[in-house]
Amino acid sequence: MTSLTPESATPGSPTTTDADIVSVRSALRSPRRLRTEVLAGLVVGLALIPEAISFSIIAGVDPRVGLFASFTMAVSIAFLGGRPAMISAATGAVALVIAPVMRDHGFDYLIATVLLAGILQVVLGVLGVARLMRFIPRSVMVGFVNSLAILIFMAQLPHLIDVPWPVYPLVAGGLVVMVLLPRYTRVVPAPLIAILLVTAVVVPSAISVPTVGDEGELPDSLPSLFWPDVPLSLETLRIIGPYALGMAIVGLLESLMTAKLVDDVTDTPSHKTREAWGQGAANMITGLFGGMGGCAMIGQTMINVKASGARTRISTFLAGVFLLILVVGLGDLVGAIPMAALVAVMIMVSVGTLDWHSIRPRTLRRMPRSETLVMLSTVVVVVLTHNLAIGVVVGVLVAMVLFARRVAHFTTVDEVAHPDDDTKVYAVTGELFFASSNDLVNQFDYRNDPATVVIDLSGSHIWDASTVVTLDAISTKYERYGTTVEIVGLNPASAERRARISGTLTPTS
Repeated sequence: MTSLTPESATPGSPTTTDADIVSVRSALRSPRRLRTEVLAGLVVGLALIPEAISFSIIAGVDPRVGLFASFTMAVSIAFLGGRPAMISAATGAVALVIAPVMRDHGFDYLIATVLLAGILQVVLGVLGVARLMRFIPRSVMVGFVNSLAILIFMAQLPHLIDVPWPVYPLVAGGLVVMVLLPRYTRVVPAPLIAILLVTAVVVPSAISVPTVGDEGELPDSLPSLFWPDVPLSLETLRIIGPYALGMAIVGLLESLMTAKLVDDVTDTPSHKTREAWGQGAANMITGLFGGMGGCAMIGQTMINVKASGARTRISTFLAGVFLLILVVGLGDLVGAIPMAALVAVMIMVSVGTLDWHSIRPRTLRRMPRSETLVMLSTVVVVVLTHNLAIGVVVGVLVAMVLFARRVAHFTTVDEVAHPDDDTKVYAVTGELFFASSNDLVNQFDYRNDPATVVIDLSGSHIWDASTVVTLDAISTKYERYGTTVEIVGLNPASAERRARISGTLTPTS
């Protein structure tokens, strides 16, 4: 590894390596980088408080449950996760999945669900579920990012509707600070300055506006170990199993997508498999402390990485530590922070998260319609369901269907030779799978072809059983007219697949 002085080990430096950018040791040796990480952790810790309280309400639990979950998730994933600087905490997606358990069966069953979900995530991580990320197209990622930006903005609307009029100039002032301050200095994160300035305006003047304390009661004690009082039986597994599986899948999908997004923002790689089982271990730890579980938080991650410039695990760890200190030790002060300040921060996050290039008219005109459709389908489903995981799954399915449809049209059947009166040669080119091979059977002139037909597949490849069955059907049709079929030109993989499957999937007369 290249040896760097603290001053040279900064992102963007020509001699900086990926390992240096995300290295905790490198950050500890650089006062400037360490300051960035500490202040970023403080900003994120402040931003986590109202979010955790809101998600606790969605899940139907006491605000302390969401706040403690955010603390334990952030601190745990700082050590266990595979993506430095990513923030994990209590999230809305997880709250929506487990809310029915709390409503129908109570708190103990909810914690049991969180523990089981953590175990499932560890198992899925060890089995390599992170490798499935390679099958998510770029257009789905763009839709994921854009829908996230919309959801973040929509989440602020309740704090902007039917509120005292001073809220609006306060939000506007916070936005102005965050837009203008980075032009002059980046020593202190602009979101932190905006929060402090808005609070400094409101508190001394006693302006009556909603505050963090109005969102819910803040805890006054540390979290303690908790074990759910549920019977260890198949009936318990039947109750919590489906919800735990849903939580595990939603949490992993959202976390891995967020990790990929941070990879792109920071131009540094991450260990997706470690992130997968790390999320599971963090959820197990959270459950053992009576927390509601969670996953990666994209909004807070963008505050940490994009708005504040953090790159290491230090910021993630301190976000959890500052959260606990703020709500337990400084609850009265934190409760006085105007919600207008945090709303302004989240609006800036939504604006910075949206991929504006993807929705420019010039980009949309150049982009294939299928790619735009995949992006829009992802956005629409996420916005309607408020569930990023469902939107991503729908986007991937739409992309698969459109891809199969497009590739299917590339398959052609041409008559290429007629060596004698009794022989005709067809050449099949293209990828042969269920979508393209279904029409293959109708591309031959069974009634008028000569006694021998040669089908040359040297320009194609057999990908599935549907194609083998189709080739058998073509041979059978020709046999009815007394024509002999020879299939030639198969590459080794196609020949092996046809030899193994041919004649076994259709009933014999």
